[in-house]
Amino acid sequence: RSVLDQVLRVYRQERDRVEQQATTLETLLSGHHDEAIPSEPGIAQLEAADRQLESHFDPRHGGFGTQPKFPHPGAVTLLLTRWYDTGNPNLRTMASRTLEGMARGGMYDQLAGGFHRYSVDAQWIVPHFEKMSYDNAELLRAYVTGYQVTGDPLFRATAVGIIRWVREALADPAGGYGASQDADVGLEDDGDFFTWTLDEARDAIGDEAALAVASAYYDIGTAGEMQHDPAKNVLYVAEPLDQIARRLGLDPETAAGLLQAAEARLRAARARRPAPQVDHARYTGWNGMLAGALLHAFPVVGDDWARDHALLTLRRIRAEHPDPGRLRHAPGGVGGLLDDQVQVAQAALEAFEVTGDATWLDWSERLMDRVWEDYRDAAAGGLFDTAGTSGAGLLPTRLKPVQDAPTPSPNGVAALCLARLAEHTGDPRWSQRHRELVRAFAGQAAELGMFGATMLLGIDWALHPPTWLVVFEAAEPTAADRELADAMYRLALASFFPRRVIRLVRGGSTPDSLPSTLAAAAGAGTRGLACQGARCELPATTLDDWAGTLARLRPRS
Repeated sequence: RSVLDQVLRVYRQERDRVEQQATTLETLLSGHHDEAIPSEPGIAQLEAADRQLESHFDPRHGGFGTQPKFPHPGAVTLLLTRWYDTGNPNLRTMASRTLEGMARGGMYDQLAGGFHRYSVDAQWIVPHFEKMSYDNAELLRAYVTGYQVTGDPLFRATAVGIIRWVREALADPAGGYGASQDADVGLEDDGDFFTWTLDEARDAIGDEAALAVASAYYDIGTAGEMQHDPAKNVLYVAEPLDQIARRLGLDPETAAGLLQAAEARLRAARARRPAPQVDHARYTGWNGMLAGALLHAFPVVGDDWARDHALLTLRRIRAEHPDPGRLRHAPGGVGGLLDDQVQVAQAALEAFEVTGDATWLDWSERLMDRVWEDYRDAAAGGLFDTAGTSGAGLLPTRLKPVQDAPTPSPNGVAALCLARLAEHTGDPRWSQRHRELVRAFAGQAAELGMFGATMLLGIDWALHPPTWLVVFEAAEPTAADRELADAMYRLALASFFPRRVIRLVRGGSTPDSLPSTLAAAAGAGTRGLACQGARCELPATTLDDWAGTLARLRPRS
């Protein structure tokens, strides 16, 4: 109230000064409206980004920079993509070390899953406790990809934890996800819901043996990390469990059981505390991000809820908007935001690949056609962040964002959508649009490094061939044929390949959009065929053969 009163006073009594400041601000910002710097996409841009990421990497704790330290999930995905294409082990190490550091730190909610916004320190220990849906969507993708590449069970467990938090805190049973969960309960609170004194942990756990394991594992002691209450401890993984077991004279199975029991009791005790409020606003773009990430995670972690609820969410988005090709930012709210359009279009592509239902592909095309019609800068290239201008002041100013700050750049997401549509449909308009879009930003993306990761991934699609994974079902399939085709399809969906295009072709049909080298294999019985550019593996007719085919396409690590 006091701030609003002051604004009103200044507006009424010093309006000339306010208008002069606004004019000055608009002049200063005018040179930053357009982040597009055109250039021809080239490998040198990706190599420059590799070097920039390496120069900012923290080899001790993972992540980039010092403190405060923010997650950069797009940069992790870019590093794993570049590792795949170059074989440079340092790129994979940077990605896996970052994922490990975040997952073991206090920025990850060790009891209920999900990530807080950022870490105030370089060690990922003390977070800003708010949890955002968009952060967790992109981190879910990164941890799923990390698990696909490394097989590290920590990465899978972290992905499962994110999904659990989304299901328990954000998900609407009718479809859709809330925007965030607050950091605090009241003005005097500073993460008290998430933190513990040693006495609080002792009261909750009860058993001294379980407390000994949990306090060593999560560093719960008399000296905590919170400045407002130094007795309060942020839970983070301070020491490997096998080392704790040896020090306490326990076998590993006993120590794991005691830790599991302690965690369950801490969760139950925390559930009795007043919980930070959840903002249940269903923002369309953020809902698209989470739905797409859940669909991406489903075949890897095997969680049917993730798939089913994501599809329910996308159906609800489609039903709630009077024009399904032009989305509103929230049900009944304003429209014309690029981020909403491209995030839902990308999620629709995920739904198409997971289900094989062409209606999702059709919807993605409709959304991206409207993007090209409503947001494109035909003169200078790139996409504006809004569909048009109206009103006065700075708010209607149209920008052409390429930075991931903090959500993925909508121009970068658009580039990925256009590239995938070009492959799935075979329609040259999508490849032409993709080329135009990445050319508009190619001169800027490499300089942004971690902040340009999404657009760099879009540029990567222009420079390297995709990996096609197609499962053909027999023309007159038996029950065994259907079972084999479904199993091969799930295996393809669970695999990591940059620029991946996956299709399931039922009943011997031959979609017009398939490349000719792949279409020739249709109708010859149930089989899987993998191609990278002009190189195709021999058709696989058993699940074991198909697993071997996919393994041969992966780089040796």
